[in-house]
Parts: sequence; C-alpha cells; structure tokens
Amino acid sequence: MGSLEVKQTDKFINYELALSDMQNRVDQIITKSKNEMIWFLNHNHIYTQGTSSSDQEILKKNNIPIFKTNRGGKTTYHGPGQRIVYFMIDLNKRNKDLRRFISLIENSLINILYKYHIESTTFKNRVGIWVIKNQGKTLDKEKKIGAIGLRIKKWITYHGLSFNIKTNLEYYDYINSCGLLEYKNTSLENLGIDISVRDFDKEYLAEFKKNLKNL
Repeated sequence: MGSLEVKQTDKFINYELALSDMQNRVDQIITKSKNEMIWFLNHNHIYTQGTSSSDQEILKKNNIPIFKTNRGGKTTYHGPGQRIVYFMIDLNKRNKDLRRFISLIENSLINILYKYHIESTTFKNRVGIWVIKNQGKTLDKEKKIGAIGLRIKKWITYHGLSFNIKTNLEYYDYINSCGLLEYKNTSLENLGIDISVRDFDKEYLAEFKKNLKNL
C-alpha cells in the first residue's frame, strides 16, 4: 500500500480548480501513478449544490457565486473560517463500504470535539455532524458543525468534509442548508472554542489515519 500524501493549503483555493485537481488525482490513483491523498484547504465565499439539491434551497440571493457540483448532498456554504478536508482514498484496498467510510469521517471529528468537551453525534436521516451538548450543557436544539458530501469513482473517494472553525454563520441564512431549514449551524468559535487551523489539521489527520487502519 502506498503512503497517504497529506497536502495543506492556507490560501483560498478556487472551487472549480480544486474539483479539477481532485478528479485528476482520482484518475492517477486508479492508474497507480499517484498515492492516496488527504487535502486540507479553504474556499472563499461560495454556495455549492450537490447532486440531490434543488434551486429552492437558495432562499435569497446575494453576491456569492453558486456552483452546481458532482458531490452527493444538497446546498451548503463554504467560506473564510471554515476548513475543508478532501479525501482521495482507495476503497479497493479496504472495505468497499461508502457508508462505513462516511462514518469514519464523522467519528474522527466527533472524537476531536469530545476533547474540547463538545458532545456531537450523527443522525440516520441527516448527513453531517451535530452538536448536542457543549461544556456539559445540552443545547435547546442540535446544531450542525460539519457537512459531508462525497463522490466515488471506481471505489476511489473524493470531495469530503467542511468544518466550521470561525465561520461567519450569517451566510447560512441565505440558503436552506443541506435541505434542513428548521436547523441551525454552529462553529467552534460560536461554542467558545479557539483553535488554529493548523491545530485542527494535526488533530484531525491523526484521528483519521488511526481510524483508517480499521476500515
């Protein structure tokens, strides 16, 4: 098994460019000319609409671009203060179980949040990571802190996770985020936690790699 390449990008990456780069890497993994990769990056303000989204999920227009993409899922927001993690992982080498792989992504984040005394969970009918308790206090209603959307080609995954660290949550007001209008989003900053992007990258990578061994 080839080693897992880790790429960390601090500047904003154009969404279409990132998508092209991911697709190229997937093709290279298929031909065994490149290793698997996990990519930590940031996008500037953009709304992306997955394969099960509808235009009704745009509640009101602003000057932020809207891009229809090929990941699974509905409409979501990407922007400053949010960390993106893209996974180009070969499931041919592991269990060919996409649901299990999604659970690995989710549980890696849940375990990190728990270290900061934030309890979160997943729901069968709602993709993503949901905060239910912060510093021992139960929220009146769970809030979403991480969104997941994946695509797969010949059992190679791409796209991945968006996680709100210091995201301006007002940008979610313009959309029916992930088709769940009755629920709100949150961030680490909103929950009173201050960590750097690099600290998050380090913690998430360690957790993900540990869990990947058991896939």
